[in-house]
Amino acid sequence: MPASTAAEQHSSKRPSLSVVIPMYEEIESLGPMVERVHEGLADYQGDWELICVDDGSRDGTGARLQDLAKEAGPHLRVIRLRRNFGQTAAMQAGFDAARGELIATMDGDLQNDPADIPRMVDELLARDLDLLQGWRRNRQDDLMMRKIPSRIANAIIGKVTGVRLHDYGCSLKVYRAEVIKDVRLLGEMHRFIPVWVAGVTAPERIGETEVTHQARQFGHSKYGISRTFRVLLDLLAAFFFLRFGARPGHFFGSIGILFGVLGTLMMAHLLVVKFGLGEDIGNRPLLFVAILFLVASVQFLTTGVLAELLTRTFYARGERTHHRIRWASDAQTAGWKTCR
Repeated sequence: MPASTAAEQHSSKRPSLSVVIPMYEEIESLGPMVERVHEGLADYQGDWELICVDDGSRDGTGARLQDLAKEAGPHLRVIRLRRNFGQTAAMQAGFDAARGELIATMDGDLQNDPADIPRMVDELLARDLDLLQGWRRNRQDDLMMRKIPSRIANAIIGKVTGVRLHDYGCSLKVYRAEVIKDVRLLGEMHRFIPVWVAGVTAPERIGETEVTHQARQFGHSKYGISRTFRVLLDLLAAFFFLRFGARPGHFFGSIGILFGVLGTLMMAHLLVVKFGLGEDIGNRPLLFVAILFLVASVQFLTTGVLAELLTRTFYARGERTHHRIRWASDAQTAGWKTCR
């Protein structure tokens, strides 16, 4: 092969890619999903692998995935969690196992189109982004139960965090591996991945692009209207950890100082009333409010100190995940699917 041709092929080769798909009781979607991923990445000019994470399904999803892996080849890797830990834990398990320079995530319910992934990879590289978020502009979901709550949540998240995107809930994303692996996902943090990524990279390196969205073909959605309320609680946690995760003493200390100043001013006023005007203050409600504020001030200040100690202990010992793996494909024998 001429040297110039080899150089051109090398320069046009895309980075290695790991596609991570968390799944929970999606046995009917497995065969079509694996087939569509292979069709969508058939012309991907680079090495890629597919990592399917079974989140403790009880409908045979895990066993079926292992069968599909034997049929497809070593580039299809399967991870089975011991029980249902949740989508966040399943995604974290996939991220930990991924070997690609880039990582793409999508749902396993066939609503995301794998054919969007190569285009998203090219766009992420062209725009020099660390995360490219999918935007389901023509979302094929129920208006009242899914679309409206999602729009409200997206607006609130953007307003509170400053990371403004149209569709936080879309699972179709492409990341640079070195960036997303700096983020440890716990609880139900998968809803706020762009927010957490903004904690380790510049917000301007997070972009979005329109993607295809299709109606669910099999099974039923695992989410309902109750998710909106959980999102609000998770948003409070996200806001706290992003602003004060490494310095919780500033959060609790600020509240403690505020209460302390208010309590001191109230006490100073009562001192003037007592000794300057000679009036009785023993039965005044303001006295009890001042005492309450001063006690609360001490509590918040000491809580801030303890939080700082815990934070330093946590970072000193290293981070740990809260999921446990039941079975996983051997990473030593895993292969890549390469376009010939």
